[in-house]
Amino acid sequence: MNGIPTVVRAEYRGEFRIAVAFNDGLEKTLDFAPWLEGPIFEPLRDPAYFRRFFIDGGTVTWPNGADIAPETLYAHATSNEAA
Repeated sequence: MNGIPTVVRAEYRGEFRIAVAFNDGLEKTLDFAPWLEGPIFEPLRDPAYFRRFFIDGGTVTWPNGADIAPETLYAHATSNEAA
């Protein structure tokens, strides 16, 4: 991939999973549960709040400013750990 991967589409898939599509065409459903540690991610442990995500700055973001770097999402999507 040339340049920084960015998320261009995201759809809720139940529990703490989001299907993401990247600017290079890669699509994968990712489980965000392992990332929900620490104070900034605490509100996201509420499934209703978790579903309030949107795309901003090329990544998945929540109203409280929590996000996961698009490079991290891409690395996880291309690893054997992705769903």
